[in-house]
Amino acid sequence: MKAMKRILFISLILLFGTTIFAQPTFDLGIKAGINNSKLSLNKSDYNSESIVKAHIGAFGRIGWSRLYLQPEIYFSAKGGDISSNPSNPIKTATAFNYNNVDVPMLLGFKVIKGKVVDVHVIAGPVFSFITKSEIDNETLFDPDYYKNHYVGVQYGLGADILFFTIDARMEHGNTLYDHPALEGKNSTFMITVGFKIL
Repeated sequence: MKAMKRILFISLILLFGTTIFAQPTFDLGIKAGINNSKLSLNKSDYNSESIVKAHIGAFGRIGWSRLYLQPEIYFSAKGGDISSNPSNPIKTATAFNYNNVDVPMLLGFKVIKGKVVDVHVIAGPVFSFITKSEIDNETLFDPDYYKNHYVGVQYGLGADILFFTIDARMEHGNTLYDHPALEGKNSTFMITVGFKIL
C-alpha cells in the first residue's frame, strides 16, 4: 500500500513538473455571452426569480500542455426579481439590477486534448466591481446597502474548436447587498462564446 502511494505521488510530481516546464503557449481573445442571474435572500418571506442579462469582454490564456491559467475582464449585467410570498403581509415586487466589471482568475485543465477539439474544465475566483445599481421599487431594497465590490467563485466546463471557445459556467458570489435585516447573494449561470485573436 505504501509503495503504491509513493508511485502515485512520484507520478503526480513528474506530471506536474513536465507540465510546468513545458514550452508555454499564449492566447488572447474576445468573448461575449448571456447571464441567467438570480438574487438569493437570507429570508424565506420572498420569492426569487432569475433574469437574463449579458456580458462582453476579453480573455488571456497561458498554457503548459493540458494545464493553463486564464485571466479575464468583462462588463457584465446581473440582478434578479424579488416578490413577497403570499404569507407575507407586506406585498412587494422589486427588480434588482446592477452592472459590474468582473475579473476572473481561472485555472483550466484539458480533459481531452485533440488536434481540432479540446474539452476542458475550469474554476477559480472572480473579483467583481459594481459600477451601477438600480432598484425599481425601494420598498424592499435600499441602494445605500449595495456593496461596491465582492468576491465569488466560478466553475464549469467547455470546449475549444479551432479558434473558438465555448464555456458553460456557474458563478456564486458572496454578499453584495448587506442590510442589517436582509442579506442578498447573487448566483449566475453563464454561457460564453469566445474567439482567439492571437
